[in-house]
Amino acid sequence: MTIVVEQLSLGGNGLRVMVKDTIDVAGHPTRASSLALAAAAPAERHAEVVEALLSNGARLTGKTVLHELAFGTTGINHAFGTAPNPHFPGRIPGGSSSGSAAAVAAGLCDFSLGTDTGGSVRIPACCCGVFGLKPTFGRISRRGVMPAQSSLDCVGPFAATLPMLERAMRLIDPGFGALPKVQAPTLGVVPVTATEGVERTLRHVLEASGLRLGEAPLIQMTAAYEAGMVVINRETWNACAALVEGGRVAPDVAGRLRAAALTGDAALTDAEAVRAAFTAEVDAALQRFDVLVLPTMPDYPLRIEDAADTRAVLGMTAFVRPFNLSGHPALTLPFTSADGLPVGLQLIAAKGADELLLAVAGELLRRLYSNPSDCGA
Repeated sequence: MTIVVEQLSLGGNGLRVMVKDTIDVAGHPTRASSLALAAAAPAERHAEVVEALLSNGARLTGKTVLHELAFGTTGINHAFGTAPNPHFPGRIPGGSSSGSAAAVAAGLCDFSLGTDTGGSVRIPACCCGVFGLKPTFGRISRRGVMPAQSSLDCVGPFAATLPMLERAMRLIDPGFGALPKVQAPTLGVVPVTATEGVERTLRHVLEASGLRLGEAPLIQMTAAYEAGMVVINRETWNACAALVEGGRVAPDVAGRLRAAALTGDAALTDAEAVRAAFTAEVDAALQRFDVLVLPTMPDYPLRIEDAADTRAVLGMTAFVRPFNLSGHPALTLPFTSADGLPVGLQLIAAKGADELLLAVAGELLRRLYSNPSDCGA
């Protein structure tokens, strides 16, 4: 098991940061935790998000392991090693940004960066019991990030506290503004079906917050989940087809990629129609509420031995992938169930309202805990 695939020592004496090994660091190869890229040449220049970190005095200390080629949700990687789940041993760390979440949970860095194409920041954040943010699509530069072309993927931070998540955004997004003052935000509860333990935990959280709640059904959720996979399959195959042909991609990932190659133009056209319809539906709901809320995952993270078949566990992204398709910012807050297992509360805001998203999360946490340090507020 491993978290860090390469130790680094770059930058100033500021916050310690680790980045997912899909993000270019000049002079170091970007391997995406795949033997198919074992001989990759060193990157010629930093990704723009790394340039932003270093120019703001951050200290880059490592590159983190991930689910191979960022094409999986469990974080299990047989070639480079599976990151342990520091807070919940024996459970999957989540994927694909497994090492970035685990590094924060283990205290190896002040914050880390991952990427989120279909939940790949929010799922591992939930599994490892830390905060994880998928910013508005396009808000954070992806120049120098694998894959080069994506209509879904976002660079996003992990942190152990909400204030640290905010500090991370200020380092990587020069346009990140002051958080608005919110005193009584309204929450639109998206009705979904989760396991009893998850539902009970989050019901208690929302009721205890004392915030005004309303129901915000999203009729297109399932269609958006399925359409998101169509887009992911086409775009990932376009990026990775040559690697599969080389024969060094692990069988589980290679099998999924070969299946992705069958994604046809008609399916992609249909998926884009769903994207437009679901985006409009979310936008309309956010006209009535400050943020939408729903579980990050429908169940607790699986034990590693029960998560071998990646295709069988794709349902764990049912509540996160739709918001990659729509492009809205999404944040997961960590809670623990009565069973002592991780549960995530996901908050969704209007596009571009990432500051409001963090502000509402902070207000919710302040209402729950008399000591803000208990919750990372």
